[in-house]
Amino acid sequence: MASARFSPRAPDPRQAGIGLRTPHFAALAGSRPAVSFLEVHSENYFADGGPALAWLERFREDYAVSLHGVALSLGSVDGLDRGHLDRLARLVSRIEPALISEHLCWSRIGGRNLGELLPLPYSEESLSVVCARVDEAQERLGRRLLVENVSAYLRYRETTIPEGEFVAEVARRTGCGVLLDVNNAYVNAQNHGTDARAFLAAIDPASVGEIHLAGPERTEDGLIDSHGTRVLPEVWALYEETIARLGPVPTLIEWDTNIPALEVLVAEADTATAVLRRASDRGEGAP
Repeated sequence: MASARFSPRAPDPRQAGIGLRTPHFAALAGSRPAVSFLEVHSENYFADGGPALAWLERFREDYAVSLHGVALSLGSVDGLDRGHLDRLARLVSRIEPALISEHLCWSRIGGRNLGELLPLPYSEESLSVVCARVDEAQERLGRRLLVENVSAYLRYRETTIPEGEFVAEVARRTGCGVLLDVNNAYVNAQNHGTDARAFLAAIDPASVGEIHLAGPERTEDGLIDSHGTRVLPEVWALYEETIARLGPVPTLIEWDTNIPALEVLVAEADTATAVLRRASDRGEGAP
């Protein structure tokens, strides 16, 4: 469990962070780059021991840590997997992260995890289900949860609420925060002909606790949220507009496939840091 002497760190909103991936463990420990925080996929650290957990406990001495879940399935009508939630709660107690987040999607049905972040129909019925699950998760964890807007490759006929309003209402009803994925907003807008700026404008600035940036893959059929390349110029522009509205917010560079050298990832984070510091120097953001 967490050491009594450990004092959890908080991310510096004026400096971006990076996703912590296994190929970078040694290089990160050796170079200790100037990033604000490290984010991991929670499920990769559910074991009660082992080298991955030992590395994470080592890194939390130097960096704030964010736990980002991919399998809680907040939108599933089945209800939350209590075993999964208990394992997450144990990890939270052990690591004492600065941030805890999960995707606003469903991935579980009939007791089976499908291994995909599947989109929700944005309707009153779906909203009620999601809010009940978020309430349950926050009560069990004893912490505020951030929920992330996901990329989607289809839309439901049952959708009656614009996505931005749906995300904002989940935060309003439950008191949770929002993990605002600017890349996902751009991908969805490009694939479905919607307005990314309208989505972002619907989110209450006070609810945003973190931002994600990543690079998508262009295909003949549209954009795929692959997290396997640099952030697109169009996404950087959308991010800069977002930070001008919100002010500095802890920002993470995600890179999960075709993982580059650590220096490449840190350079992307440095670009985000420059945006955050310019906004801070100008005093931008909601009062």
